[in-house]
Amino acid sequence: MPLIRLDKVSVAFGAKPLMDQIDFQIDPGERVALVGLNGAGKSTLLKVIGGHQSTDSGEFWCDPACRIAELPQAMPAADERTVRQVVSEGLADVVRLREAYDELASQADGADLAKLEVLQHQIEARDGWHLEQRVQKILERLDLPGDKLMSQLSGGWRRRAALGAALVQEPQLLLLDEPTNHLDIETIEWLEQQLMSFTGGLLFISHDRALVEKLSTRIVELDRGQLTSFPGSYTTYLVQKEKLLEEEERHNALFDKRLAQEETWIRQGIKARRTRNEGRVRALKAMRNERSDRRNRQGKANFNLEEAKKSGKIVAELTGVSHAYDGRSLISNLDFMLQRGDRVGLIGPNGAGKSTLLNILLGKLEPENGTVRVGTNLKVAYFDQLRSQLDMEKSVMDNIAQGRESIELNGRQRHLISYLGDFLFAPERARTPVKALSGGECNRVMLAKLFSQPANILVLDEPTNDLDIETLELLEEILLDFDGTVLLVSHDRSFLDNVVTSTLAFEGQGYVREYVGGYNDWLRQRPEQTALTKGKSQAKAVDSKPEAVATPEPAAKNKKKLSYKLQRELDGLPALMEAAEQALESLQEETAAADFYQQDHQVVTDKLAALQAQEQKVEELMERWVELEAMQED
Repeated sequence: MPLIRLDKVSVAFGAKPLMDQIDFQIDPGERVALVGLNGAGKSTLLKVIGGHQSTDSGEFWCDPACRIAELPQAMPAADERTVRQVVSEGLADVVRLREAYDELASQADGADLAKLEVLQHQIEARDGWHLEQRVQKILERLDLPGDKLMSQLSGGWRRRAALGAALVQEPQLLLLDEPTNHLDIETIEWLEQQLMSFTGGLLFISHDRALVEKLSTRIVELDRGQLTSFPGSYTTYLVQKEKLLEEEERHNALFDKRLAQEETWIRQGIKARRTRNEGRVRALKAMRNERSDRRNRQGKANFNLEEAKKSGKIVAELTGVSHAYDGRSLISNLDFMLQRGDRVGLIGPNGAGKSTLLNILLGKLEPENGTVRVGTNLKVAYFDQLRSQLDMEKSVMDNIAQGRESIELNGRQRHLISYLGDFLFAPERARTPVKALSGGECNRVMLAKLFSQPANILVLDEPTNDLDIETLELLEEILLDFDGTVLLVSHDRSFLDNVVTSTLAFEGQGYVREYVGGYNDWLRQRPEQTALTKGKSQAKAVDSKPEAVATPEPAAKNKKKLSYKLQRELDGLPALMEAAEQALESLQEETAAADFYQQDHQVVTDKLAALQAQEQKVEELMERWVELEAMQED
């Protein structure tokens, strides 16, 4: 039995339908990722399910026994509430029932016994007499400091408290809207583990491709008012979606060709009109209506960088650099050289010192110890995740224009309206105040401002927040084609893996170390214990100044000799893995075919089950190969 179901639901704002007679349901235990372009209506769908948005038509049904909890996109306030109070607010209705019961019971002679009995039954139905124990259980499960004030916690820990407020409700369905925004990688991976262990249903919106790949059991896409389900992983979804778009383009091209032929026929001379077939005329009218009603897919953003003349070969050179803040060592004895063309990612917990190091590299901050040599001819463009460079009261155009009607990009003049069109701003939207834009639109304004100025160094501080996945992928392509230098602070693991050539990891106690490659390359090379892998609370107070401790180089590993049986198994695994991957690819192509879902329901169900089983088999073979390889090492 499903937890919730939508039948023929429609929601429109103005003339634009966000949902056009969609059908959707979530079953117990499903983890469903909701994807789509910015503005497609994803958050609106979550509001419908959460009971905050009414529908224009259709039916929304929820299992009466299903409790729905939400982890909102907005971070909880850094106020004077304790963490325990924030978690307890998840049971606000139970708290109110308890307070009403206590107040009524305190009226010694005038107590209404009938009302007391009703309140008692309501409290028992919600297990309200054990409220304190339930809150304590969640605090222990999430390792939350119950007595600390929210104002003492980082954003990541406030997010943990918000998750506690949702989980304490013991929901059957949990709704999450961009849960990883502004979280560091350590907290994102902790959140992944918590959600993987959640036994209820999940519906979540996220641009974090690594999270979607690991967490989801099904992808659902909201596109031009229609909801399409793609069973399987995110990788499978990408293959299936590409096939569907190719088929749509072929269908539209054939339709447009046939419509053009009919338009030619209707305009022929007097002889043709005498023999005109009235049925054919009606069919043409219907084709015209169908064409006018067609909702074309929103165009992709299409932007390019205005590149400045090359900087010097050495952009910055740090020798023995150390820096502390408020008695805490952020950087300790760092030697590092940044050269032209490097694309460097900075990873570490929030507050570890990434922004401090950026300012030192750019010559904006003098370190407490060590020397910094900054290169020549540096033209820096800076993306600020706090959007402090935007005037929220001014329009999009005024923020970019700076008194100009056109801008010069790589030697060619572009009108601002045309330029902003590359960032998916229609003329009327370009004249809208920035304060009225969505988070994703604000980030596109930031990118438009960033790329309108000549630069040979790009400094990007969390550029991926709120961007839809298609814009993310385009930004990746732009950065890969950029001939200058890129400094990137990001908690998006896929983005780091796809863009950077090396990584500076903040590993605790001021220790910063460079690794070749992106995030997953760092995972393979890192020491066993670092600030990113210990999972220690950043919320707990540090009473003494930490000493800088050098992390030893990992020792070279010697190979152990496996038993004959295990060695035979290891030798045979590559062939098995290759065959399994080929079988998986074949199933992916079959389920991505345009007519796949037109087959008998049982055939479709069996094939999708086979696809899921084959994905599991490939994963198990890979895990076994890694396990046997590890057994050869000391």
